[in-house]
Amino acid sequence: MSVGPAETSLQLLAERGQTLAVAESLTGGLVAAALTAVPGASRAFRGSVTAYATEVKHKVLAVDGALLQTRGAVDAQVAGEMADGVRRLLGADWGAATTGVAGPDPQDGQPVGTVHVAVAGPGGTGRQRLLRLDGDREEIRRRTVQETLELLMTELIGNARERNMEHSGGN
Repeated sequence: MSVGPAETSLQLLAERGQTLAVAESLTGGLVAAALTAVPGASRAFRGSVTAYATEVKHKVLAVDGALLQTRGAVDAQVAGEMADGVRRLLGADWGAATTGVAGPDPQDGQPVGTVHVAVAGPGGTGRQRLLRLDGDREEIRRRTVQETLELLMTELIGNARERNMEHSGGN
């Protein structure tokens, strides 16, 4: 059986003594469910916030209110601020976030299938990814979970490489 991105990410975090928190909008807790399905997840997973309403993104996760008003909730910077906000709120080293349009109707001027996922790490590290997904609501949500976990895993692996290069003098 192959090890997926949830297992790999949690293993990397546990090995480093680091933790993860998740902020979800369109996925409604599915990323957290995928993580907590992994035995031993509690070694690294702190918890999650389902910030479905735009107001929750602002009031709970501290996403900039002016940003939400001008760009709407379906935005790369919003995803990044959600990831950083949940990281700080739950006292985790890493945060991951999802925001987008699963359908059936467009939102904030964005078509169905427009999704932003983000990862925020220690020292301001992080990345956002824009997804243009096809399919029905269920497929868009499923693919968003997969893409979020893959982005997290990629960032954790990249962060480990950067740390190893720093320790070895950059060679």
